[in-house]
Order: sequence, then C-alpha cells, then structure tokens
Amino acid sequence: MLPDLKLVIRLQEIDNRLADLAREIAALPKHTAEIEKKLVSHQRKLEADRAALAANQKERKKCEGDIQVQEQKVSKLKDQMQLAKTNEQFRAFQTEIDFCQTEIRKSEDRILELMGEAEPLDKNVKAAELALKAEKAEVEAEKQQARERTAVDQKAASELQHERAGIVSGIAPGTYKTYERVRKGRRGLAVAEAVDGRCTACNMTVRLQFYQDLRKGDQILLCENCQRILYYNPPVALEDLSGESAQTISE
Repeated sequence: MLPDLKLVIRLQEIDNRLADLAREIAALPKHTAEIEKKLVSHQRKLEADRAALAANQKERKKCEGDIQVQEQKVSKLKDQMQLAKTNEQFRAFQTEIDFCQTEIRKSEDRILELMGEAEPLDKNVKAAELALKAEKAEVEAEKQQARERTAVDQKAASELQHERAGIVSGIAPGTYKTYERVRKGRRGLAVAEAVDGRCTACNMTVRLQFYQDLRKGDQILLCENCQRILYYNPPVALEDLSGESAQTISE
C-alpha cells in the first residue's frame, strides 16, 4: 500500500478518536451541571419544608402566647367579678370570661392541628436532610470522576495531537490538502474502505476498473460518488493467521 495512503488511514483514525474525545470532554460539564441542577432542586424543596416547619412552630408559639394572655385576662376578670355589686356587672364579667375561654379553646384546637401538621413535616425534613447529604456525597464523587475523566481525555487528546502532527509532517502536502478538503466537506469522514466493490461510506458500487486500480494501492483514489479517499484492505490469508504456510496446514 502507498505510504501516504497508510498515513491518511491512520490520520482518519486519529481524527475520529479526537472527535470522540472532544464530544466526551464537552459532555462532562453538561452532565455535571445536570446533576447539580437536580441537587439544587432538592435543596430548595428541603428549604421549603424547613420554612413550613418553622412557620408551624412559630404559629404554635403564638397560640401558646395567646392562651397565656387569655388565661391572665380570665384570672383578672374573676378577681374583678368578686367585686361586682350588681347582677348586670356580674353577667358582664362572665360574658368576657366566656369569650376569653372560647378564644383559649380555639387556640388549643389550633395547636392540636399544628401538632398534627408538624409531625409529617418534621419527618420530611429529617428524611430530606439525610437524602440530601447522601446525594451531595454522590454528586461530589461524580464530579471528581468527571474531573479525572476529563484529565485522562485531555491527556489522550494531547498525545494524539502530537502523533497527528508527526503524521502530517510525513504526508505529501497535496495528499494532506486533499484529506483536509474532503474531511471538512464530509463531516469529518475523509477516508473510507472499499469492500466487495462498494464504498463503505456512501454504499455506492465502484466501477470494475476503478476497483482493480484501488486494489493495487499504489495511488490516492477518490470515490467517484462521494469523493472520499478510498482504500482497499486485502483479506488476511489463512497462513498469516496461523503463522504456518498453507501447504503445511493442508498436510
């Protein structure tokens, strides 16, 4: 096979791998952003549950304070009622005491409601705190893995770029120019193998004479349909696979 043809085949392999690495490197920050976005959503939910629990506790304290105020009023009204001189004054004090006691019962009923609401809220907060702690650790581990993977990919890309530069320096300028032109015009795929008389890139059958010339491997040929650089990879002989001659195998 023509040396330049071997080089462009390897160049295509390198460019394919570089493209894969570039996509992976670009995808990792997006993946990290997605898991962090999910984490933020869970944090906000926890904050909302905490706020609801805090509001519940605040209202309970207010109700308890209201009960205390009303009880103090009742105590004062009872003291004043003992000094009442008429039935009308007595009934007025009693009406006020009844009103205060009604307010106390309302506050007590509301406290019971709040206690019932607080129990599931408290459970939710505690469960969410544990889940969030575990999720944070998991997210941090994934971020670390992403950083390590990025470093590995960047190192591999750097090594491939170094190898690519060496290959480019060894290719005839005209051949490299053709390779780059085709690669840019064909979405990164400039080289394709011809198998069974067909271009594997565009799947079109090539002319018989063209295929015969291609099998010789002594010149750079382009697919007459898609204009990609074509190459023929001869099948591996049985003797090459076994390390013995065909004659020896038949014996």
